[in-house]
Amino acid sequence: MIPDSSWAQPAPPIRTIYPYAAAAIHGITFYQGMLYALDATTGYLSAIDPETHNTRILNPHTWQDFVGATGLAIAQDTLWFTRGEDLYFCSLEETDHLRPHRFFSLYYPLNGVAVAGGTIYVTCQRTGHILIFSRETRREITRFYAPGIGVENITIRGEELWLTDDIEQSVYCLDRATGEMLFNVLTPFESPTGLAFEGDTLFVAYAQNEPYLRDNPNANPNYELQYRDRTFIHPLYCAYYPDQKYALSNGYLVEMSYVEELSPLDTVDVHDLEWRMALPAETPRQKIRNIEAIGLPFEEREVEGERVAVFKFDQLKSKDRYIFGWKATLEVWGIKYQFGPQDGEKVPELPPEFGDRYLVDNDNLAMDQEIIQRAAQDAAGRETNLLRKMYSIRNYVYDHLSYGIKPHIDTPDVALARGVGSCGEYLGVLLALARLNGIACRTVGRYKCPPHARERGHLLEPDFNHVWMEFYLPGYGWLPMESNPDDVTEGGPYPTRFFMGLAWYHAEMAKGIPFEKLYINNVLVTKEQLSIGDLAINHVRFRILAELQPPQPESKSA
Repeated sequence: MIPDSSWAQPAPPIRTIYPYAAAAIHGITFYQGMLYALDATTGYLSAIDPETHNTRILNPHTWQDFVGATGLAIAQDTLWFTRGEDLYFCSLEETDHLRPHRFFSLYYPLNGVAVAGGTIYVTCQRTGHILIFSRETRREITRFYAPGIGVENITIRGEELWLTDDIEQSVYCLDRATGEMLFNVLTPFESPTGLAFEGDTLFVAYAQNEPYLRDNPNANPNYELQYRDRTFIHPLYCAYYPDQKYALSNGYLVEMSYVEELSPLDTVDVHDLEWRMALPAETPRQKIRNIEAIGLPFEEREVEGERVAVFKFDQLKSKDRYIFGWKATLEVWGIKYQFGPQDGEKVPELPPEFGDRYLVDNDNLAMDQEIIQRAAQDAAGRETNLLRKMYSIRNYVYDHLSYGIKPHIDTPDVALARGVGSCGEYLGVLLALARLNGIACRTVGRYKCPPHARERGHLLEPDFNHVWMEFYLPGYGWLPMESNPDDVTEGGPYPTRFFMGLAWYHAEMAKGIPFEKLYINNVLVTKEQLSIGDLAINHVRFRILAELQPPQPESKSA
């Protein structure tokens, strides 16, 4: 659990910075109390007041020279930026007419830049490295492997290198001398494109496209779907717990409700019915502040270690109408576990009770089918390292399935043969292949809050339910892995953001048990006998109440 037993503290008043006339910010830095930002689309180099958002363009006459620029750094009175294969610098003393001068050119596009004394650090997605140069000789000194697969920006704090990665949705903290990763965290928003420290506070820039409906009198109906640029800068709060092997990032106080509206499609007359719903769980990244019943009271029960709400009906008929469910107030954070390949070597034996429950086909996983057994062998190969094996299985599934939404979930053998699957079908294939390779794993679900953290207080309703998985690392515990396809680049390499990581908007419940089941006289009711979908309509709501800072570990700070 989270080391601090008290409630997390609210974040400071909202400090999101929205520059005027900005389209896609890809580099930021603080200088003399102002936020400097480079807009790759417009070429504007802007000075922004962090408090008022008042924005001034510093290069009104030379903006064309900055179009497409990404990284940004200021050292002493010199401004540095990357554009294409070139690194440029210009003197800030030329306030009337900033003139870029080429420092050097490389064979591949450069993405980010940071400068400390006589050393220059540039990131390059094409080579997958952080390249380190001497400012005096303009020659490469050494290079470090880049931690992610996307476009990375970079800044320096003391003896640390900090990087964003737009695909990984992550920020990495590296040792500046060795390039060793100290820890990494997930960002609360997608597509982080720049970062900078103001004192001890880390600000991250984001650049996204936002869909919206636009009125159009010439269309039928009279509106059309359009996209617009959205770019902003927001603080990233993080806490690293080395003893627990994970790091937390921006949290949110979220109100979630799950309600069933009884509305039978067919004739129903049942007695002694128990309607069981899973409740949110306490985890390292999720804490429950309050749970209350909606509509009807429930009895809380523990089922296989999980909390379940039990609604009892002495008699239920077709004409009856009820609403019943629960509402919970949750603290949720982004979490990223800090395990490396060495942690998957020579792990302890799996506890016997885990094998009986988490290595067997207990959920129509088709583990006895030839296509699944062959896939399990091909996916893991000769790998013996548990973490590498799980990672290989995930990549195999990404290679062999494409994402598609269907009205029902087919078994893993059908989904794999078809080559298309929903999140539930991805999950089924992952569970089957992992269990056949001796990796204990379980289903987790079932909903995600719409990831709109800036929409505080608004009613948010998810479009679909959702499931993901956890796999067990003997000697430590359960580690999360998103089941949704993360194959954003065809054929890989695939991001690792949600491998041993989970974004803040997941609501964790029903770990290894069904989310919702019916019992009559304590006997499980099958779907063929009585289907929940035919009995009721569910209503799922979220409200984001506040942003939270993760509690810091005692005597240490991230």
